[in-house]
Amino acid sequence: MSVLDNFDSWKGFLANKLQQAQQQGMSQQTISNMAEEVGDYLAQNVEAKNSEEAVLRELWNAASEEEQQALANTMIKMVQNQGNN
Repeated sequence: MSVLDNFDSWKGFLANKLQQAQQQGMSQQTISNMAEEVGDYLAQNVEAKNSEEAVLRELWNAASEEEQQALANTMIKMVQNQGNN
């Protein structure tokens, strides 16, 4: 099973990778830039595996570059807060 098959698995995977990046001293701006690159890649190359990913893909494809940056930052905040809920 791929981490993309289940949205909760995907969020957990992202949270883990985000924590690793922060522990390695990666700046918030670098993390944000990488999140935007991942969003571009997924929207262009990966078929959505569930309804949540389909909605994110539609939002990403409809968004301007500035809005995509906001979506990427929102995903970062979402997975950062995942452990706090």
